[in-house]
Amino acid sequence: MKLTLKLTALVLCLMAGSALAQEPSMPHMADLGHGQQLIVDGKPFVMLSGEIHNSSTGSAHYMRDIWQRMANKNMNSIIAAASWELVEPEEGKYDFSLVDSMIVGCRKAGLRLAILWFGSWKNGRSTYVPGWVKNDTKRFPLAMNANGEKTNIVSALGENTMKADAKAFAAMMRHIREIDSKDRTVILIQVENEIGMLGNSFGGGSTVAFRRDFSPLAEKAWKKGVPAELTQYLKAHENELQPAVADAWKANGKKMSGSWEEVFGKSEPAPGEDWQNEYPYLAEEIFNVWNYAKYVGYIAAEGKKEYPLPMYVNSWLKQNGNGPGNYPSGGPQPHIYDIWRAGAPAIDFFAPDIYAVQYFDWVCSTFSSQGNPLFIPETQSTPAGAARAFYTFGKYNAQCYAPFGIDGGGSMLSADRNDTSYDMTYAMMGNLMPYYLKYGGTDDIAGLFVEGERRTDEVKMGRFTITARPFSTARFAAVAGVNVAEVRENTAVPAGFIVFRLAEDEFLIAGGVGPCSISITGTPKKDGNVIGLERIDEISFDGNGNMLKHRLNGDEASMGFRVREGEVKAFLIKLYEY
Repeated sequence: MKLTLKLTALVLCLMAGSALAQEPSMPHMADLGHGQQLIVDGKPFVMLSGEIHNSSTGSAHYMRDIWQRMANKNMNSIIAAASWELVEPEEGKYDFSLVDSMIVGCRKAGLRLAILWFGSWKNGRSTYVPGWVKNDTKRFPLAMNANGEKTNIVSALGENTMKADAKAFAAMMRHIREIDSKDRTVILIQVENEIGMLGNSFGGGSTVAFRRDFSPLAEKAWKKGVPAELTQYLKAHENELQPAVADAWKANGKKMSGSWEEVFGKSEPAPGEDWQNEYPYLAEEIFNVWNYAKYVGYIAAEGKKEYPLPMYVNSWLKQNGNGPGNYPSGGPQPHIYDIWRAGAPAIDFFAPDIYAVQYFDWVCSTFSSQGNPLFIPETQSTPAGAARAFYTFGKYNAQCYAPFGIDGGGSMLSADRNDTSYDMTYAMMGNLMPYYLKYGGTDDIAGLFVEGERRTDEVKMGRFTITARPFSTARFAAVAGVNVAEVRENTAVPAGFIVFRLAEDEFLIAGGVGPCSISITGTPKKDGNVIGLERIDEISFDGNGNMLKHRLNGDEASMGFRVREGEVKAFLIKLYEY
């Protein structure tokens, strides 16, 4: 009788999960012709978002005022953490009161919510595991570095830890389904945070000893060799693999079995002359990646059985020539996407946390490879970060942009509560969302960005070229014949723009934050003709999102249109030839 009841309950649970997965309004990922997009309530949903501080959701009273403040910044969503230590303070006893507070707070403020699951790992460390896990290293073993030293990182080979994490995560997903499947406040889940073996909390230094787990469990798995499951995946996807994995596997004879170094080559340092295309200790990194992917993939799959929301994993970036261990070895870097896809098919996509903005374009390009959508769950909360949002949406068809610490307070990465750069940026992008959803991923959208030594940026669209330059008071004074004793070029704050081509000779351009001017040149259709400005309207929007036009002419149009520091503007431009 008991067995019959259990089987009946299991069938009902699976039927419920299947029904949810098929429900059109259920949040999910879909390709509508321009790459993978998040679908919410049956429509594409682009996240104009922000991630609040790690500890902001550590109590109900602390988080209470956050949600409306974030809504007032014109966000449509927020990214916030739920931690294993607070969800399961005692083994088997769950407390979802803080999760409830997050969901109810966002719902009241009209925000959607992406939940970060701080389970086994956060920034490579295991600081968010419950005390009963921390104090039982025999049952929940720790990773070790190459020097034989213990770390405060639970081993990805620890089956007990994986199953305990998955059990708590699945319980949380079941609870979210029970209280939120109708309202769909929660639309997305990040599983763990910036996972992998890391030498110290900031990277840097000599951390090669952390390139993989060297614990007894890991050494046993290392000696056992490459699982058939992985090589079979490589064989099945042979023509789609990223170069790093494909080249290593091919160079070693495309073996279907063998040790990790027999299949992927000897694990050794690289010269460091071209770090973006060098992969030191690759075999050992692949080994670590496989173990983390299997662990996280299991957790995600268990959670999706309860409530199949889209799930992603974020990444602390490879940068500055650092090998694995300097950045978390095991996380989803683009050069080892294939290993993650083989080990964690329940994960929908991978997301970069971008603070090293000197590599911004490289990161956006590489993370957009193999059909992966560009979601940026963490980046700078500065005015420069706000300016870069316009550029990112325009150039890379981003589906999420989220500055970290947007609620202020906390770490040095906090937003300045008095700064309104993101408020203006998200207000503009929110009003422009119909254009973004129409043109995103096509040739009729582009991004421009200027800062520092990047004195100009331009994009060619059809027969026209749109150019952005930092607005120069010196140039303006010279042209205007103004005798200015002391003028300067204020380029301290970068400027970013998104460009929509509405017709062959008509453009909608929006952006700013830093001082910048935009000009448009073109090639006439008839020899001897000249391109001219037929009209330019500065546009704004009323409270209902209706476009309001203000015609510019004379001095306001003759030198190209300009945005001063601290401004966000939009212009509708029509060209002609004469």
